[in-house]
Amino acid sequence: MRALAAVAFATALSACTPMEWVKPDAAAEQIRSDEQACRLAAAREASYNGYWYQHRMQPVIVGPGQVIWPSGAFVDPYGQQFLEENRLAQFCMESKGYQLQPVPQAQK
Repeated sequence: MRALAAVAFATALSACTPMEWVKPDAAAEQIRSDEQACRLAAAREASYNGYWYQHRMQPVIVGPGQVIWPSGAFVDPYGQQFLEENRLAQFCMESKGYQLQPVPQAQK
């Protein structure tokens, strides 16, 4: 049980680690410019697909505290397209030669 708690704690702690894109021969301004271009392209691409997942119906209220949301092939299971945007932006940055690495901590 203690081992499981230790693993859960380490996983939670590592999830809070700040990350940055790194490329050995790129200046800071170039990294920011590439990341912005990738984020804009990813948002544009994800919005093309997002149209088909829009809710075509409003939720149906059956009774007190009972709400039925529409489901089926034309409903986005996540409700938003941000997961697709992040996936596309990460693919774009990796295709330009960047790697996502933890931010080095300042030495005291």
